[in-house]
Amino acid sequence: MKNFKELGIGSGFVKGLAELNIIEPTDIQKKAIPLLMSGPTDLVAQAQTGTGKTAAYGLPLLEQINAKKNSVQGLILCPTRELAQQVAKQLFKFTKYSDKIFAEAVYGGEHIDRQIGALQRPTQIIVATPGRLIDLVKRKAVNLSTVKTVVLDEADEMLSMGFKAELDEILSFLPAAKNKWLFSATLPLAIQEIISKHLSKDAQRIKSSGDDIVNKNISHQYVMCNDEEKLRALQLFLKSEDENRGVIFCRTKAAAKLLSKQLIAKNIATDSIHGDLLQKERDKVMRAFKNETLRVLVATDLAARGIDISDLTFVAHYQLPESDEYYTHRSGRTARAGKEGISMCFVTPTEVQVLRNYERNLGIAFLKVKKAH
Repeated sequence: MKNFKELGIGSGFVKGLAELNIIEPTDIQKKAIPLLMSGPTDLVAQAQTGTGKTAAYGLPLLEQINAKKNSVQGLILCPTRELAQQVAKQLFKFTKYSDKIFAEAVYGGEHIDRQIGALQRPTQIIVATPGRLIDLVKRKAVNLSTVKTVVLDEADEMLSMGFKAELDEILSFLPAAKNKWLFSATLPLAIQEIISKHLSKDAQRIKSSGDDIVNKNISHQYVMCNDEEKLRALQLFLKSEDENRGVIFCRTKAAAKLLSKQLIAKNIATDSIHGDLLQKERDKVMRAFKNETLRVLVATDLAARGIDISDLTFVAHYQLPESDEYYTHRSGRTARAGKEGISMCFVTPTEVQVLRNYERNLGIAFLKVKKAH
């Protein structure tokens, strides 16, 4: 079992990691770090959220940065502001015992002038959402001509949010980029197009082993109920979970708003996040959930992207997601960092077939649970 030092990571970073209780590299870290440290390379890595991919690309990126140069040397593209903030924060924590390397997160939904001001300070790594980065480039507020390494984090999410044109544009104006590292949970056709257009023909390819993907600490369960019994079945499930915290997924904004109201009416500390919320309202809900004023968060798939909440005991699927990938993204929100978690589906008799497809495609097994816990 290799540790970070044996993977080639410097002692200052290893000390920073140890303080964050990151001691043993995950599968994706063991595969990616030696490759990325070995010299200029393009990489396609298939890895889910929660497998430690930020350190898998973040540590080799930090190792390459020349802390004495104030120019932008690394660029990380993320689908959401939450993920961008989270990545910048993690990089900052990794560098606690090494030369100061400055990372700045820029994203939509914030005043651009404030971000332009922040970028005038020395910045060696920019973590950005694609739309905002293009705005900043157009305003000549950021110079990408010195970027040596570009990372696309959660590339499939960026595409499903409609950022393909922006990614093409950004990747085509990075003249000095020697490294292009793409991380994605899935590799649909649109991602293959980006790879063949922008990455070198001999790009390395790695995949984190199935163990890391659909987390083995997650217990996949389902309750069979008709639509009119669903709310009652969910209440019984929440009651059985006592004080435990979790996220309940709905497919539409309307369903998320309605369910949130119904749960509040039953005295369950709940709020919802969905696409109709302004950024500051969304931040307020997330703060309340993080500081545990709320016990349950009702979310749509889109709104939940990039949110990072630890200590979730369960994820409940009040409405099944549109695709296998979404099921993986949703259920991966629980059982982080070696803890156990439940992924509970509320399905009508006709939907059981969908679960059978998940079992086949994702290599998982569902346990049927009786309604009354």
